[in-house]
Amino acid sequence: MERLANIHPGEILSEEFLSPLEISAYRLSKDTDIPQTRISQIIKGKRRITADTALRLATYFGTTAKFWLGLQDDFDIEEERENKKEILIRIQNKAPKQAI
Repeated sequence: MERLANIHPGEILSEEFLSPLEISAYRLSKDTDIPQTRISQIIKGKRRITADTALRLATYFGTTAKFWLGLQDDFDIEEERENKKEILIRIQNKAPKQAI
């Protein structure tokens, strides 16, 4: 089975919120007092969503901060899982065998 690409929260912000609502990154920046460079970097997948940004996006879009932070956490965990694959396999192989 082919593994799906890990999706950065910035892609979700762009594709699921900004595009359908016809909101530009500039407009989002002005309306939320988030620096435009931060918005652009998030959309490009080059910057994380912080608690501050999550709170502002949640207020603006009527979601929760946990929604945005959850997207970021999921992305980060998948990135690390892929980057640390061999280490995790070694750790798993050393784990005590559990009785079934």
